[in-house]
Amino acid sequence: MKKKGILLFSGGLDSLIAAQVLIEQGITVKAYNFLLPYEKPDYNPYSSAIAKSAHGLDMELNFVQCGDDYIKMLLDPPHGYGKNINPCIDCKILFLRKAKEIMINEDAAFIATGEVNGQRPMSQRKDMIIHIEKSAGLERMILRPLSARFFKPTLAEEAGIVNRDALLDINGRGRKIQMEMAKKYGFTDYATPAGGCLLTEPHYSARAKELFATNKSITSRDLYLLRLGRHFRIEGVKIVVARNADETNNLINLRNNNDTLFSTQFQGPSMLSPGNSKLSDSVKKTAAAIAARYGKPGKEDKEREVIVYERDGQETIIAGSIADEQINCFKL
Repeated sequence: MKKKGILLFSGGLDSLIAAQVLIEQGITVKAYNFLLPYEKPDYNPYSSAIAKSAHGLDMELNFVQCGDDYIKMLLDPPHGYGKNINPCIDCKILFLRKAKEIMINEDAAFIATGEVNGQRPMSQRKDMIIHIEKSAGLERMILRPLSARFFKPTLAEEAGIVNRDALLDINGRGRKIQMEMAKKYGFTDYATPAGGCLLTEPHYSARAKELFATNKSITSRDLYLLRLGRHFRIEGVKIVVARNADETNNLINLRNNNDTLFSTQFQGPSMLSPGNSKLSDSVKKTAAAIAARYGKPGKEDKEREVIVYERDGQETIIAGSIADEQINCFKL
């Protein structure tokens, strides 16, 4: 079997060190990063911080877009959620199953990760690490260069493809050893520990929970929209209100025939109602009033005009006023 391995690469320091340890053994490393379905549709991962962190390492970096299979898991993870709406255990299992397919197609000898035994209480306890490995159908095929000494030798180690004596025995949540190794290798550009996943952030998580409770046909666009603007639900209808010019452009570009777009004819935010191509008059009037509340309309009625673009045409309405306490009733 060839001295070739697949590395699950996060762009963090642990995965950088894992890559370097393997490369120093003369192993060909092909790194893969799995993109979660809440990125901007035109997101270019090859210009991202993760790609930058891998620059200079003697390895190929690839990106894999997660789609419907990930969303299906996210809506109902068998192992449940963490503190927010993060399905960490099932997320790892899904990634590893995808990595297994890649390993077979690439004729690689093993899969490597930057995991550290005991670093995280939910998904990096030794018993859970082993459980995840078995659930992914990868017993003794996952190599953890930073904590290999805490686990039984992998098949690749037994076959002499990987030198176990050159692997590490890092344990726990401390970062001292990794920081010393970063200095040794000259690593300076890498992601901060435990960062990067929106599903662990309380604000995003709260919006996601509300979306999951009201809509079971979730798309990647829906998950990305949760990152934008202020969110309201009026008579059961979702309205996303832009906070700045960039978000206004994003909403306009994201709009399709199944949406309703609100365009203010004064200094105010654009708004999008995703998945609703026809709205009731009361919803439109309330939404227009919210736009006026967050904008700067003039005193003349013509300066409070809002154009509503629906599938079958458009109309102009005059935005009324709305009190803060009314807004709070709708705000998510």
